[in-house]
Amino acid sequence: MSATRVSSLSAPRLERLKNRSAAIGIIGLGYVGLPLSMLLAEAGFKVTGFDIDQKKVDSLMAGKSYIFRIPSEEIESIRSKGFTATADFSKLTDMDAIILCVPTPLNEHHEPDMSYIVDTAKMIAPWLQAGQLVALESTTYPGTTEEVLIPLLEAGNKQGLKVQGPEGEPAESGVFYVAFSPEREDPGNTTTARHNIPKVVGGHEPIAAELAATLYEGIFTRAVRVSTTQAAEMTKLLENIYRCVNIALVNEMKVLALRMGIDIWEVIDAAATKPFGFQAFYPGPGLGGHCIPIDPFYLSWKAKEFGFHTRFIELAGEVNEAMPEFVVAQVAKALNKHKKPLNGAKVLMLGMSYKKDIDDLRESPSLTLIELLRDEGAEVVYNDPYHPTVGRGRKYNLNMTSTPLENLGQYDCVLIATDHTDYDYARIVKESQLVVDSRNATKGIQADNLVRC
Repeated sequence: MSATRVSSLSAPRLERLKNRSAAIGIIGLGYVGLPLSMLLAEAGFKVTGFDIDQKKVDSLMAGKSYIFRIPSEEIESIRSKGFTATADFSKLTDMDAIILCVPTPLNEHHEPDMSYIVDTAKMIAPWLQAGQLVALESTTYPGTTEEVLIPLLEAGNKQGLKVQGPEGEPAESGVFYVAFSPEREDPGNTTTARHNIPKVVGGHEPIAAELAATLYEGIFTRAVRVSTTQAAEMTKLLENIYRCVNIALVNEMKVLALRMGIDIWEVIDAAATKPFGFQAFYPGPGLGGHCIPIDPFYLSWKAKEFGFHTRFIELAGEVNEAMPEFVVAQVAKALNKHKKPLNGAKVLMLGMSYKKDIDDLRESPSLTLIELLRDEGAEVVYNDPYHPTVGRGRKYNLNMTSTPLENLGQYDCVLIATDHTDYDYARIVKESQLVVDSRNATKGIQADNLVRC
């Protein structure tokens, strides 16, 4: 930034961001916000976590973690470095930067649910101070920062602050700065260190971009700057839709391969030996997580505003959404070969998490599988070492308790929905009447009572 652009308002905060003495507020202490808070605290920033869930706040202040992959010892460590958590949003006045890490799910009509962003913006706005940076990390459609977040922040603050205008417009004392930088969390990834994932940053204008990039460069190996918040928002959607489309492709090929009597897993492994032009994606019982099942619908919804029908993207979403029903049909088919109907069958489902070795239920296909199996009259129980109980969420109300892996022969079918590495699959196949494997977890095991789908 030129000397004329670094006003007395932004310069001190920029300097504090550079030397990591800035105070950073993280709103939303879930699967994205808590790990981000840890990175910032470990780098020396003064970090305060904000959450409306008092139980989370109390847990963190007691040095206890509520996310499986984050041990309590790491919470104690950042507490010793000055990290604190609170439900008192008035403390936002002391922050140099405020980062929003709140959910952006779909509603029942597969349309973007902006309620978390809207409600959070309304909570932030009264405490907003001149010169503060507000960065949104929540995955969303292009235009959210400009069309939803900024108007709410401007309308709700007590001081009549306005977002800093475009380059060339003189800086005023009553301005704040806004940027978008999409989260790139990958739960369960043990090969790539979180701080080694480049951070995409798009500012509403150049000062915001500089402040946000400087902040993130303090904890990530590099910040990748794009020209606008919309470009940053679209970048996140492209990343996840790329995965969604390719997973839909292998899911569709899996269905075809089964009909043709071909092992799709063998085919994928063979294709993956090609050193160029191919990246392996793997089929499963459906998509889970906060981003990949949701992002195609975010973009297709926004595209309609421009008179554009995203047929390819929507088709991928439809293919992936149909996979739980396909798996249930395969369970029914396998039971039928054992001369047992699905109606009345006792089914043990292994795994509730949306992917292996994590404690994340968001959009998990296992939730849908249980509902579908119950609709067909099956008696369903589950086992998952990461979920002793499964209560009520936005789209489910199960109130179930994990069943011990004992007396497996009592079940008509054991369905492998999530391939946790804790499971002894050889033992499970040996002791069960029937095993239906939707994840290729039993690779290498041959048995008459084993069906892979």
